[in-house]
Amino acid sequence: MLLQRILTAVVLLALLLPALFASSPQPFAALALIAIGAAGWEWARLNGWPGARALLLGAIVAIGGAALWWAGGGSSAQLGWLWWLALLWWVAGGSLVLARGVSRWPEWPAALRCLLGVLLLWAAGLALAAARARGINFIFSVFALVWVADVAAYFGGRAFGRRKLAPAISPGKSWEGVWSGMAAVVALAFGWLAFERAYAHAIDGASLFGTLASRGGPVLLLVAVVFLASLSVVGDLFESLVKRSAGAKDSSGLLPGHGGVLDRVDALLPVFPVALALVSI
Repeated sequence: MLLQRILTAVVLLALLLPALFASSPQPFAALALIAIGAAGWEWARLNGWPGARALLLGAIVAIGGAALWWAGGGSSAQLGWLWWLALLWWVAGGSLVLARGVSRWPEWPAALRCLLGVLLLWAAGLALAAARARGINFIFSVFALVWVADVAAYFGGRAFGRRKLAPAISPGKSWEGVWSGMAAVVALAFGWLAFERAYAHAIDGASLFGTLASRGGPVLLLVAVVFLASLSVVGDLFESLVKRSAGAKDSSGLLPGHGGVLDRVDALLPVFPVALALVSI
């Protein structure tokens, strides 16, 4: 299992890094759209559409996302409506789904659940591409926020966890882990901002943190990063709820040793589009 995980990680990095650091954002955009197409296939299978219908949904996600990207000219501004639609869903809809619990998710018609998956995956995939178009510093700052929130929540939960966050959905998560993740991303944001200001001449553009600070000062930065950290938890819990409803441990076996694409990007799904919505204020 460990060897599988390592080999899969090496292959993924061999694909990701050249696309990420290419002189044009297009290779990374193409990779992001392929990834969300695969995630669309997984989503359909988890929500009662196996076989050919799952393949069709994956194709709709990938090809439709490419069409939206082309129609918008690769511009984040042209896709702003999608970022705000995603924000509305993750705040209102995501909270509603989690509050209703695992047993109530199948009550939604399978077609409606699959349509929702298409929209959420479009928003996430296109936001990934748009974030790369803003620059390496920007996209890495958003990735770092999610990674730091997740790692700090894990270790904070192990060290201090007492109160379960959502035991019926993800028994390992605790409120103490959530607070630890939020504290860590606040430290990350202000540390990154200080570094960015000191070495502005050596980076390719403003980070998420620098952009937020320039728009609304330290107050907006503080509120926004805590909000984004909380949404990363919502994304994680939401995917866990869907898997539990389907009786699945992983979203698929596409990534040997790592599960599926959705398993790797669940916390990113809300964070990237909502981050772009916030920096458009």
